[in-house]
Amino acid sequence: MTSAVRLDAEYRSRAWKRLAEKKFDVLVVGGGVTGAGVALDAATRGLSTALVEQRDFGSGTSSRSSKLFHGGLRYLEQMNFDLVREALKERELMLTRIAPHLVKPVPFLYPLTGRGWERPYVTAGLTLYDTMGGARSTPRHKQLTRTGALRIAPSLRRDALTGALLYYDAQADDARHTLTTVRTAAAYGAWVLASARVVDLTRAGERIVGAVVEDVETGERVQVQASVVVNCTGVWTDDIQTMAGGRGRFHVRASKGVHIVVGRDRINSETGLILRTETSVLFVIPWGTHWIIGTTDTDWELDRSHPSATRADIDYLLEHVNAVLNVPLTHDDIQGVYAGLRPLLSGESEDTSQLSREHAVARPQPGLVSIAGGKYTTYRVMAADAVDAARADVGGDVGESVTEHIPLSGAEGYVALVNQIDRLARHQDLPVWRITHLLDRYGSLVHELFALAEDDRSLYDPLPGAEEYLTVEALYAVTHEGALHLDDVLARRTRISIETPDRGVQCAEAVARVVGPVLGWDDARQLEEVERYRARVEAERESQKELADSEANAERLSAPDIRRIPVSRAPHEP
Repeated sequence: MTSAVRLDAEYRSRAWKRLAEKKFDVLVVGGGVTGAGVALDAATRGLSTALVEQRDFGSGTSSRSSKLFHGGLRYLEQMNFDLVREALKERELMLTRIAPHLVKPVPFLYPLTGRGWERPYVTAGLTLYDTMGGARSTPRHKQLTRTGALRIAPSLRRDALTGALLYYDAQADDARHTLTTVRTAAAYGAWVLASARVVDLTRAGERIVGAVVEDVETGERVQVQASVVVNCTGVWTDDIQTMAGGRGRFHVRASKGVHIVVGRDRINSETGLILRTETSVLFVIPWGTHWIIGTTDTDWELDRSHPSATRADIDYLLEHVNAVLNVPLTHDDIQGVYAGLRPLLSGESEDTSQLSREHAVARPQPGLVSIAGGKYTTYRVMAADAVDAARADVGGDVGESVTEHIPLSGAEGYVALVNQIDRLARHQDLPVWRITHLLDRYGSLVHELFALAEDDRSLYDPLPGAEEYLTVEALYAVTHEGALHLDDVLARRTRISIETPDRGVQCAEAVARVVGPVLGWDDARQLEEVERYRARVEAERESQKELADSEANAERLSAPDIRRIPVSRAPHEP
């Protein structure tokens, strides 16, 4: 495996210069999981590749999903067997080869509410689900009586089910998985840049030959030359197609999905839950010391950078989960809320829950490829399809995709380290659960964190108010993982912003003191980052009191985006 790349300030400076100096085979626009996947696919085919992301890696949809790698049980009901089969194959690859450090099996209880036909109907579906993906590393489904189901999920109301089935899927921290895919692409030679916004596409006649990219941090602009630009911008897809001067071959609609996060003690269950609703399904997903409950599915036509959850969204989730719980959840139980936008291919139906989750690739004009739709689980397949479409512009002999065989950074050696957890815990003088937490976030890259703390044991101190995380993780976010702002650290490199009751406010100042010197922040800039983060949290809280999308959107936008505030940095190593 190629060694991991440090996405530090020196790397960013070099990457910015390379954008101006080099002609690339492929310029990827968008640093979500699809763009990260395209950059990795292109680089491992031997193509010179650059990736630019206007905000932070994974800052849009790819950090705000249900955090599942799953086939999609409901797509079986829609008879979309190909999508389910494809997704289950990807789930297995992630669990066993590509990202075993990041993707883990997770059990779900499927409560039955009727008698007679329902159990054989669901059993038939889960039997298909168990067999469609080929080889599998998760257990097959099990039949449960009502008593058996209540034994493993005592929080369920006895009258809410007549029996149940237990089945398995997989989950991952989506933001960390996306970031790790970006770092893996960089390890194979792609140049990756966050806070780098495409402001125009350049042309030679009707052909797209590159883009004008702006450094959002400084306002500087460069012209990037590329044989093909691959548009992986999700809900911004139509914007890039319009920038190219064309109408595009398809259009993307944004569907808002809201999730709430509650403490693990609020629901007494050994397993996740999947519940049917009038229009879709609701998941109750184990998430470390928390549960994630979601999701909603409604049209969204307002600000796409900061979609807002409303009181109505949260009430909908509480109403549906409380229908099966013997101790109802209240607003006071909620520790975190997040809203994301699904980029759905626009169809005939006005109901976003019926729009296709399959993806589409188009080459609307020479030099431009757009990809949209799909689901997080199938990002690797989407990426391969996009690079296949780009071959027409790259020219020459471009090989087939090899990412099926490429482990993500941190995967190599992970299994051996799991077997050595006790030894690692003794050597680092940390509890076993801390080492497990680190291994499941960084895999074999954990040695890079150990190296940072070797001469400064205080880096093993827990962060105040977010004690599940160590100070070294905040430092590592800026020395190795490309974080440029406090929000990047608290919302995506860690998930403190959705996992603590104060949403990270208490630890914000401590984190700023750790990362500030590395990022070249003086005292005034550190204070500004903290104040802007607090304003973001307050705006989110206020938006979640509003009933309508328009009012919630206005409240959320009352907090200015920190990336719109110029900063001059003179970074140095700690």
